[in-house]
Amino acid sequence: MNFVTWNCNGGLRNKLKEAESLDADILIIQECEDPERSTQAYRDWAGEYLWVGKNKNKGIGIFPKNGNEVTLLNWSGSYSIPGLISSSASTTWSTAELQLFLPFRINNHYNVLACWTKGSDSQAFGYIGQLWKYLQIHRTELSAPNTIIAGDLNSNKVWDKPDRWWNHTDTFNEIANIGLQSLYHYQSREIAGKETQPTFFLHRKQHKPYHIDYVLLPQNLLDEAKLSIGEYNKWITVSDHLPLIFEIGS
Repeated sequence: MNFVTWNCNGGLRNKLKEAESLDADILIIQECEDPERSTQAYRDWAGEYLWVGKNKNKGIGIFPKNGNEVTLLNWSGSYSIPGLISSSASTTWSTAELQLFLPFRINNHYNVLACWTKGSDSQAFGYIGQLWKYLQIHRTELSAPNTIIAGDLNSNKVWDKPDRWWNHTDTFNEIANIGLQSLYHYQSREIAGKETQPTFFLHRKQHKPYHIDYVLLPQNLLDEAKLSIGEYNKWITVSDHLPLIFEIGS
């Protein structure tokens, strides 16, 4: 089965030809608009899709192709940091507060958590902190067999802050503890923070590369999976992110 995760940088309705060229069975697209509130051509292309977002123009879309089916998973819950004397509301959070995550199931076989982590300068738990919070609530679900995490995490080890236990390295260590690893790093044998293949170019400038998009798989899927990343010259006119194309199984 062929998967794609790609931050399309908005306006997916105008990039359907490029999306179709990826020849995917499942497309996980960040920063796309809701087909229900867009053009007829986009709605027709989207098919039996899933979508979540805070406004109609920017969210996560899941687009199944080639007869595959996707079903929304109802993951919800809350978490409180134990052992703290503080009664501050900030020590407790719920799934609904976190942005942006879309859990779904493919053909009653794979569970996938699609991600587009959000944040702002005012949020201590922005970006990777959002995934850390999500993991505290849904550790059991994410530990289930054939579970995949994929998307734009807006994070890399180079931005670690040692006094944050939810930094990139510590969050990925927790993810490793539930049995998931980055397919890129498993395949390339590169060290986190030293990636030679970027997935994002700030302001679309080739001299401002970062690796911030990920596919995380359990061991049984890692051994049979293959990952490739789109070419800069082909995709940079379409988006500031390159698509990650991964195949699982034959």
